[in-house]
Amino acid sequence: MTPRLTLAAAFVLLLTPLSASGQNPLVESLRWLFDRTSENVMATAEMLDEQMYAYRPTDEVRSTGQILAHVAFSQYQFCAAAAGESNPNSENFEETRTTKATIVQALEAGFAYCAGVFDRTPDSGAARPVTFLGQNTTGGILAFNSAHNYEHYGNLVTYMRLNGIVPPSSM
Repeated sequence: MTPRLTLAAAFVLLLTPLSASGQNPLVESLRWLFDRTSENVMATAEMLDEQMYAYRPTDEVRSTGQILAHVAFSQYQFCAAAAGESNPNSENFEETRTTKATIVQALEAGFAYCAGVFDRTPDSGAARPVTFLGQNTTGGILAFNSAHNYEHYGNLVTYMRLNGIVPPSSM
């Protein structure tokens, strides 16, 4: 094989994964951010013990478990709105889920629901007009969901640091 042909073959091989995975680059970039936020929240939920789920630095703020339950509940609100669907979840996890096991289960289900919405949303669908909390497109709502996840992950990072725990994103 000539050097030029070898170089051309290598170039084609390098570009093939990009073209195969780049069918919806906008939604894929939004999904990448969602995946990072959900991975950090899930890792936090799984690593903390039951006692830490009850921790709250002051009476005026949510406990660790309440924050995690709120994030789980919010997945359905944001992603149902982004998909233009009725919310398939009517349970307010913050009020009904109080143990680590039930909150982790709710998070897994909520993140899986949102992952399905990402899977079904093409780039052309990301520009679909939707009104929800001031956001006006499907993509805007999906982005806002990830921002919301990170907002509360930031709360959890503070709670962990106050207790001498290294957060998953710093490990």
